[in-house]
Amino acid sequence: MATKPVELNTRSKNITEGKSRAPNRSMYYAMGYQQNDFNKPMIGVANGHSTITPCNSGLQKLADAAVAGIEEAGGNAQIFGTPTISDGMAMGTEGMKYSLVSREVISDCVETCVQGQWMDGVVVVGGCDKNMPGGMMGMLRANVPAIYVYGGTILPGHYKGQDLNIVSVFEAVGQNAAGKMTDEDLLEIERRAIPGTGSCGGMYTANTMSSAFEALGMSLPYSSTMANPHDEKLNSAKESAKVLVKAIGLGLKPRDIVTRKALENAVAVVMATGGSTNAVLHFLAIAHAAGVDWSIDDFERIRQRTPVLCDLKPSGKYLAVDLHKAGGIPQVMKTLLAAGLLHGDCMTITGQTIAEVLKDIPDVPRADQDVIRPIDKPMYAQGHLAILKGNLSPEGCVAKITGLKNPVITGPARVFDDEQSALAAILAGKIVAGDVMVLRYLGPKGGPGMPEMLAPTGALVGQGLGESVGLITDGRFSGGTWGMVVGHVAPEAAAGGNIALIEEGDTITIDAHQLLLQLNVDDAELARRRAAWKAPAPRYTRGVQAKFAFNAASASKGAVLDNY
Repeated sequence: MATKPVELNTRSKNITEGKSRAPNRSMYYAMGYQQNDFNKPMIGVANGHSTITPCNSGLQKLADAAVAGIEEAGGNAQIFGTPTISDGMAMGTEGMKYSLVSREVISDCVETCVQGQWMDGVVVVGGCDKNMPGGMMGMLRANVPAIYVYGGTILPGHYKGQDLNIVSVFEAVGQNAAGKMTDEDLLEIERRAIPGTGSCGGMYTANTMSSAFEALGMSLPYSSTMANPHDEKLNSAKESAKVLVKAIGLGLKPRDIVTRKALENAVAVVMATGGSTNAVLHFLAIAHAAGVDWSIDDFERIRQRTPVLCDLKPSGKYLAVDLHKAGGIPQVMKTLLAAGLLHGDCMTITGQTIAEVLKDIPDVPRADQDVIRPIDKPMYAQGHLAILKGNLSPEGCVAKITGLKNPVITGPARVFDDEQSALAAILAGKIVAGDVMVLRYLGPKGGPGMPEMLAPTGALVGQGLGESVGLITDGRFSGGTWGMVVGHVAPEAAAGGNIALIEEGDTITIDAHQLLLQLNVDDAELARRRAAWKAPAPRYTRGVQAKFAFNAASASKGAVLDNY
C-alpha cells in the first residue's frame, strides 16, 4: 500500500504549480500522469543498464525495483539512461582511453537530467568501475537528495577446484606465454572466469567504490557486497528508493552527508579492505564535486593510521561474496569504529548516524571466518595505498604495497611510450628481474584518458615477475593489479613531468618505506634533457578525447575537468 506522499519542495513546484505551468504539465499527461501526481516528488532513476558488459547487464531489474519502491513510497519515477565503458573489455585497446572519460560523461548525464528536469531527488543505479564515481560526482553537483544503488558483484567462476575472476584470465595469459600453462587450460579459464552478471569479483575498483560509498553514508548497509544475481540485491534496490523518498521529506542532501569526516571514513574503509588505487583518483574528484578540502596527502595520513583488515583479492585470497558472508562492510566499519578509527557521528542517507547504523554489529569479527581480521591481528599494520614523492613525482603518485615481501627496488629503466610495446616486451621475455619498466605518455592529457595497465601487470605476475620487476606509469592500474607498481605519476609526461626525461638504462628507485620515487640522475643532466624535450602533438584533436585532454587536471587533482 502506498505511503503518504512527502511534501514537495520548491523544485517540482516551480514546474507543476500555477496556470502558467499548464504547458509543462501537458507534457507529463502525455506520459500517463494524473492531476494528483503533481503533488508527489519527482525522482530520477539514473539507469546504467546496458548489454555492453556483464557489470551492467543485470541492472534493469534493479532500476525496475527502484521505480516500484519510489511509487510505493508516494513518488513519481523519471527514468533516464547513463552510458558505460567496460574496463575489462576495453583493457589493452585504444578503447581503454575512454574509460576515465566516461566518468565525466556519466557525471554530466546525472547533473544535466536532474537539474534540467528540476527533479526532487535521484537514485543512481550503476555497475562498472566509472559508474560509481561518475554517478556520485553528478549527485554531488546537483545536490538534491540522492542514493547510490550498486549493481552488485559477480559470482566466482570455477575451474579445477579454483575460484576464478577476470584477473585470473590476465594472469593466465602471462603464465601461458612463460610456458607454465597449456593453451587448453588458458581457453578453459577464459570461458569460465565470468559466469554471469555483476561487477568484477575481487576488491577491484567497482567493489572498492561501492564499499566506500556505503562507508560514506550514500548507500544502504550491506548493499555494497551483495551479488547481482541474488534476490537480496533486488530487495535492497527497492528499499533504497523508499529510503530516498524519506530523505526528500527530511531535505537531506548529498553535501550534508559527504563531509571531510565522511571522506575520512570512506578512505579508511578503502585501506581496511585493500581497495583499488583508483580510489585515490576518484575520491579526489568526489571531494572536488562536494566542495570539500581534500588533497592527495590526506590519503597517506589515513593510510598510516589504518590497518588492512581484509584478506581480499587481488593480493589476498577471498572475493567480495566471501566478505559479504563474513559480515560485509558494516562489520569492517564497526571494527574500525570500536578502535577509534571511524567517525561515528557522520550522517547517512538513512537519517541515522554511522554509530546508530552500526549499533547492533559486534565490535569484533566472527571467529568462524578469516576474511575480516580482528583489529589486533590485521593483515598489515598500515594501509596499502602509499603516496610516494620524489623528483619523479613531486605532486605525488600511488603505490599498492600489500602482498609484497619487500616494496623496495632500484633498477635500470626500461622505457616505453605506449602500453602495447611494453606488453610485447614482457611476453617476449625481454623484461627480467630487477628491471623498472616505465610506461609514459599515458596520463590524463597524454593518453589521453589515463588508461589502465592491467595487461602488462597481469602478464608480469603470470610470468612470476610481480615482485621482482618495478613498473611506473603516469597512467592508471586496474583494481585487479598487484605487484611492484606505481601509478598516477604527476606531473605526467605530456605535461613535461620528469617521467618524460627518463632514458633507457637510467636507474630508478621505488622505496615504499621512505615514500620515495626517485630518478637517480643529477639536476644538471635533467636540466639539459628538459631543454631538449618537446611536448608531443595531441593524439586527438576532435571529440570527447580532445576535450578531456584539453581540460583535464593533473592526476594529483583527480583529473577533473572543471578545476578552474
